[in-house]
Amino acid sequence: MHINLPEKRYYGIGEVAKAFGVNTSLIRFWEKEFDVLQPKKNAKGNRKFTPDDIQNLKLIFHLVKERGFTLEGAKIHLKEEKQQTLNNFEIISKLEDIKAQLSKIKEQL
Repeated sequence: MHINLPEKRYYGIGEVAKAFGVNTSLIRFWEKEFDVLQPKKNAKGNRKFTPDDIQNLKLIFHLVKERGFTLEGAKIHLKEEKQQTLNNFEIISKLEDIKAQLSKIKEQL
């Protein structure tokens, strides 16, 4: 899944949810369930996600939504095999980017 977000330091929860195509409540729920998500909160309680949080959200989204893991299964998988999962996820992301570029070139022909 290719997430199209502008290059910024902090992202609001609304733009993150829109980029992933999910409700903001799901993002808040995942924040409570997964320890790797630590968005900054201001005095009003608004969540601001860093690019590292976005990468963790991509990984969680991949495990839960695309591969069909349960929340408990995704937590265990992240704790036990995080490095291998990250490597596989990076490879999949790069291949999806290449596929998107190739389809774009094909449309231009």
